[in-house]
Amino acid sequence: MTKAIKLLTALPPPQRERLMELARETSFAEDTRIFEAGGTADCFWVIRSGAVTLDQQVSPLQRITVASLGAGDLLGWSWLFPPYRWDFGAEAFSPVRAYEFEAAAVLRLCDEDTALGLTLVRYVAEILAHRLEMTRGQLMERHALARRSLY
Repeated sequence: MTKAIKLLTALPPPQRERLMELARETSFAEDTRIFEAGGTADCFWVIRSGAVTLDQQVSPLQRITVASLGAGDLLGWSWLFPPYRWDFGAEAFSPVRAYEFEAAAVLRLCDEDTALGLTLVRYVAEILAHRLEMTRGQLMERHALARRSLY
């Protein structure tokens, strides 16, 4: 399995500095819903401390956790791809401190500095690939457990 990509440490220092000029410090109390699936994805966060769970609503009364994120992790990638709607929901599992980035400002910066834009998209793609790999592993484990319980 590949190692998780931490966006801010992965960016070269000059590009990280340009991106961080757009950052705003924010925090979320434990159990705060940060966003809901289907909502407008107009920002993203890099978690500084705490934990966030990504979840999927499977029934009106039940959500399942699909991933847990912590310090250094990117929270939110739907701002980068049309139709700019969250694919999952997110909730603060503990008190969270994060850097918040307004998507429109970051996209303008990427248009102005195409090298930064390419680097940012490349790292977000690596993050998505890693998360997909992790999810695939979880599905394989669940499938194996389900098969064993049948016999």
